[in-house]
Amino acid sequence: MNKDQWIDRGLLDAFDAEGTDAHRLCTIDNGWAERFGHDILISFRTTAARDRLIAGLKEWAKSVDFPIRRVFARFLPKKNEERETPKLLFGHEGENLQTIATEHHLKFGIDFGAGYSVGLFVDQRENRRFVRQAKPERLLNCFAYTCSFSVAAASAGAQTVNVDLSKKSLERGRQNFVLNSLSTEGHKFIADDVRPVLRRLARRGEKFDVIILDPPTFSRTKGGEAFHVESDLEELIVAALELIDGNGWILVSTNCETLNEQALERMARYGLKLSRRAGVFHRQPTPLDFPPGAAARTIWLTLR
Repeated sequence: MNKDQWIDRGLLDAFDAEGTDAHRLCTIDNGWAERFGHDILISFRTTAARDRLIAGLKEWAKSVDFPIRRVFARFLPKKNEERETPKLLFGHEGENLQTIATEHHLKFGIDFGAGYSVGLFVDQRENRRFVRQAKPERLLNCFAYTCSFSVAAASAGAQTVNVDLSKKSLERGRQNFVLNSLSTEGHKFIADDVRPVLRRLARRGEKFDVIILDPPTFSRTKGGEAFHVESDLEELIVAALELIDGNGWILVSTNCETLNEQALERMARYGLKLSRRAGVFHRQPTPLDFPPGAAARTIWLTLR
């Protein structure tokens, strides 16, 4: 899919056939449009990009006969603290701001009123598919947010440990389990900073088949300690390597624009050297609804 191009009817039908109604619709230089069921979220850096996406959306919906329920928009600020909840542009104001989206027939709760992020990062779809196909026994989900990776793993029989600072996000993760008729028994939800949790798990000798490292670009713990992905991700990879079992997998992912896949691989190689372990790298295919470079930068490290 090329930039400035809305997905065609064929790709839309392919998504519907595989049980997916959460995906990117269009990407332009300063924004994008995404689908969550019959609701649309427009993300923009400039008002010109917003207006262009709104006009394009109307034309696209008419050309493919797509029924739009509501359209929300959110501004993409440079600083995290300036993030705002999406605003309703079109649709009934009195309707519930919560809905359900599906991905490969798995259900995920979406909430347009809960904050800047609505509950599911669609650019991680192929990585969640990989987790599901890998069928791990135990998955550690760091910066778990609403636990979408854990739902994918649990649907294939895995037990999971989910770590996130936000109790509200983890509660939404529990609800995602319930949406998919998955018991939360055997799954842990830990509202804490990832770094001390990794140390505690290592002291207890716990091991995992798959570890998900998809941290925010910047965050701050309840105690005020800052996390910067550019300087602190390497430390997380080293800590994760102590917890990976046998020939397991570690996903390293970021939306930080100053880090590319090569930088992630260098960090991972440094961690391998420190831990005296060997591994190989691979990347899942770029989702068909994303132009090159528009999705999160990700690598999979497979331990040997």
